[in-house]
Amino acid sequence: MTKVQEKMNHHNGVNLSIQRGFVTKLKSGLKETFFPDDPFRTIMEEEKLSRRVIKGVQYFVPIFEWLPNYNLRIFLSDLIAGLTIASLAIPQGISYAKLANLPPLVGLYSSFVPPLVYAVFGSSRHMAVGTIAAASLLIGNTISSVVDPIEDPTLYLHLIFTTTFVTGVFQACLGFFRLGILVDFFSHSTITGFMGGTAVILILQQLKGIFGLKHFSSKTNIIAVIQGIIANRHEIRWETTVLGIIFLVFLQFTRHLRTKKPKLFWVSAIAPMTTVIVGGLFTYLVKGQNHGIQIVGHLDKGLNPISIQYFNFDSKYLSAVLRAGLITGVLSLAEGIAIGRSFSVTDNTPHDGNKEMIAFGLMNLCGSFTSCYLTSGPFSKTAVNYNAGCKTAMTNVVQAILMALTLQFLAPLFSNTPIVALSAIIISAMVGLINYEEVIYLFKVDKFDFLICMGAFLGVTLISMDVGLMISVGLGILRALLYVARPATCKLGKLSDSGLYRDVEQYTNSSTIPGVLIIQVGSPVYFSNATYIKERILRYIKSEETSSGDIVEYTILDLTGVTSMDTTAIEGLLETNKILQSRGIQMSLVNPRMEVMEKLIASKFVEHIGKESFYLNLDDAVMASQYSLRTSKTNYNEDTA
Repeated sequence: MTKVQEKMNHHNGVNLSIQRGFVTKLKSGLKETFFPDDPFRTIMEEEKLSRRVIKGVQYFVPIFEWLPNYNLRIFLSDLIAGLTIASLAIPQGISYAKLANLPPLVGLYSSFVPPLVYAVFGSSRHMAVGTIAAASLLIGNTISSVVDPIEDPTLYLHLIFTTTFVTGVFQACLGFFRLGILVDFFSHSTITGFMGGTAVILILQQLKGIFGLKHFSSKTNIIAVIQGIIANRHEIRWETTVLGIIFLVFLQFTRHLRTKKPKLFWVSAIAPMTTVIVGGLFTYLVKGQNHGIQIVGHLDKGLNPISIQYFNFDSKYLSAVLRAGLITGVLSLAEGIAIGRSFSVTDNTPHDGNKEMIAFGLMNLCGSFTSCYLTSGPFSKTAVNYNAGCKTAMTNVVQAILMALTLQFLAPLFSNTPIVALSAIIISAMVGLINYEEVIYLFKVDKFDFLICMGAFLGVTLISMDVGLMISVGLGILRALLYVARPATCKLGKLSDSGLYRDVEQYTNSSTIPGVLIIQVGSPVYFSNATYIKERILRYIKSEETSSGDIVEYTILDLTGVTSMDTTAIEGLLETNKILQSRGIQMSLVNPRMEVMEKLIASKFVEHIGKESFYLNLDDAVMASQYSLRTSKTNYNEDTA
């Protein structure tokens, strides 16, 4: 390229010749959408094919990444952590199965197969796999709306397995097609409000076990639960209530002890198991059933039976199965990935959201084949795993082996476990999920985030879990749409001490140039906001002329923050330019991005407005406008003379 051609293509320093091919632009767009983390870079950097194969296997099966360097010292740390979370998994498995209206054995089964699968495919070193309270209640309520778990427990159980299968397929597909962006719609505010609301209704639901009630409301909202307690108050047993309060006080004391002395975390970790054992022994010795203390009942020995033959896709139940599978699938992913990411950041260890989706999907798929229901990475168990000093996902293998031994030899010993002990365990765990400090923080920092949080909380507690979730996500999407429809714009002035151009409202000491208006557009311009941008520019001009008394002759648009633009936006800019020209105002564009520049060239916008209206930086644009102003003023004076 000759110097003359180069000068023509780079007018005012702006590259006006750039025009990538369609395939190049498509590849770039797909890469940024689905592969923003450039996952295969380390694989392609290897020169030898054998090394590429090894790297590829390590990427898709993470256990091969840390297993070659595994040693006895690391195993001892994982063994201690595995023993600790296994002691938590047994009472949680039984308790959360109760929330989902499932036999206790299903909860225990769910802590055997899924952890083994996650140990192979999971990327987090700290994640402890198990059942989660919110998803247990949600999946139970949804399936209970089409099949009564008491009248037809077999069909109900089969639909739960089918729902878990749907969840597994959905999660695995999200990870395989790298669609983690869908999970991002569950904001931190949504999760905080949803978990808080779920904790409240779970606590209220467990009052049935604390009071020893035989009849209770089938609905989960606060009003229905309170009405259920009042209507069945004649069934309240003082023996069960006293026992429940004792268990609750003990569990809360251990949680308080863990907070005050973090090194004693193990006391809190084994407290639920201690409650189950002590409660079972007490009930057995005093013959608690004769005093109104309800127990879990008989538990069979044996490992997980195959359940794939029980899948039921009958059209009568399919809508409920799909609804439960998709909602709990996204919810458990959002919670599990957020928990895993937070601990990986703390300990500076690997964590890949898409790998986690695949791992969660595969463990729920395998779980649905082996009599398990939905599992994820519960915060309580993962926190215990981290505090216990876990080093790798081997802790899940240790947990699974211990659970297999329990199922094979010890399961009948838990048959005398009192229901009130399980209710106390759930209530104690749920109290920690009501994060009121975070709600106060949201109120102070961002009122709309607070509204999203409260939408989830009130929706869950007053209506239902799925409605509360939809209200919160809907508010989040509405906020995103408002950001798109009303993008950030500001008037810029120059800071005398640094020479930088900044928002005049934020930096009141910045100075403006008479006759020149600089406007910064801070987001993509699309059909949804093109008219707003045009009207906002005209309003800025009117405001400037009214406040300063100077006539605006030059309008400079800083497009540095405009990452993309559609045809409607380009037409809007053309209309804006025509209106400004009719008023004798010249429009200049500064630093359009590559994708924007390509469209401006292809649409012949550059030809309409002129190459001389494009500048690489604000200083050049301002200098050119000032020079033009001085020239026109000189010419005007000469003509007058």
